[in-house]
Amino acid sequence: MHPLPTFGWETVFTQARFELGPLLGLLVAAGFYGLGVRRLAARGDRWAAGRTIAFAAGLLVIAVATLSGLAAYDDDLFGAHMVQHMLLSMVAPVFLAMGAPVTLALRTLPARGRGWLLGVLHARVVSVLTFPLVPWLLFVGSPFALYFSGWYPATLDNRLLHELLHAHFLLVGCLFFWPIVGVDPLPGRAGYPFRMLLLAATLPFHAFLGIAVMSVGDDGKGLIAADHYLPLHGLQGSVFQQQVGGGALWASGDLVGLLFLGVVLVQWMRASEREAAREDRRLDRLEESLTGP
Repeated sequence: MHPLPTFGWETVFTQARFELGPLLGLLVAAGFYGLGVRRLAARGDRWAAGRTIAFAAGLLVIAVATLSGLAAYDDDLFGAHMVQHMLLSMVAPVFLAMGAPVTLALRTLPARGRGWLLGVLHARVVSVLTFPLVPWLLFVGSPFALYFSGWYPATLDNRLLHELLHAHFLLVGCLFFWPIVGVDPLPGRAGYPFRMLLLAATLPFHAFLGIAVMSVGDDGKGLIAADHYLPLHGLQGSVFQQQVGGGALWASGDLVGLLFLGVVLVQWMRASEREAAREDRRLDRLEESLTGP
């Protein structure tokens, strides 16, 4: 392990490091999105600036999680890892979804590329993965499997597994949040009441997982990845870090979950208003056709 200075907010900037894989992925995503927006503008079509800002914010969150000083400490500090976990699985996916990249691609890709994308969206495996209960089970269940098995300790000593874990957080978060808060035409989009139910159902599981992670004894019983953390921090420091991480998971999971419930409620209200306006226009046309000129 390379020695690192004591973690503080300033180290998020001063300890930022270059990681080729995440950096290339971010640049490619930003490039394709920017190219799509540019093509729309060139032919006079409108693309909401808010969507572009949201997508850029999602990429920025991923950069903070994987390229900033936070990533430099994710092997050393369990609390830093947990913040990274929450950014990749709960924050970045929501911003990416609100950026509507699938809609942008369908509007700007050539016919062959658009046909390929539609084929992927309608593939059976995508239909299964986006069936609402499947992403919910992955989103709720995989952290339990991660932290209460040998999976997480293995990622601390294997760089490939470590990067795959980051990809897993982001992918599962996208599968769960994209059909709930996003605007793209994806399979698996349930009605608003069921979306609210899915979000509400995550809250007790986040609380339970956070409490379970925090519940490590002063003797180290229940310490996650003890063989990795004990040589770094000793017993007291390792226990403290796990309690910090569990508390961050509990608090941020509930806070973000409640925030998303509010977002979906607002979307539901706006959708109802649009539907009411369409119905009013339909009735007006019907009345005009019956009464005549």
